[in-house]
Amino acid sequence: MERSMGRKRGGGQGASGSPEGARRATGGEPDAVGPDRGRYSVKRKTAAVLRLLQGEELDVLSRELGVTAATLSSWRDDFLAGGQANLKTRKPSPEADEARELKTLIGELTIDNEALKALLRAHEVRDPLARRRSTP
Repeated sequence: MERSMGRKRGGGQGASGSPEGARRATGGEPDAVGPDRGRYSVKRKTAAVLRLLQGEELDVLSRELGVTAATLSSWRDDFLAGGQANLKTRKPSPEADEARELKTLIGELTIDNEALKALLRAHEVRDPLARRRSTP
């Protein structure tokens, strides 16, 4: 009976099993959800990835930040993939821009030409002698 009475109001310990008022090694509250927990901003993720790329151990960093090693690995992979994509992008030259514009124009003219041919065929079907008449 004494045991249950001693824990009735928490028994001097927090939900994590640590004594009330105890602080984390980082100086935070025992179960605080602060800047070290929860969602990470792009800036904080980038800083973590850069630490990994500079040679810090994955498991040590994951424990320090309170995220899984898989999450850190995913951030690193995404970071590197984004960097590769940006390195692959080339700025088009003025000649390439002009060639693209000319190809677009050719495509538009081809569509117009095909539409005119279709109209002519439709007109010839309605008036078979239209093509044989000479224009003065």
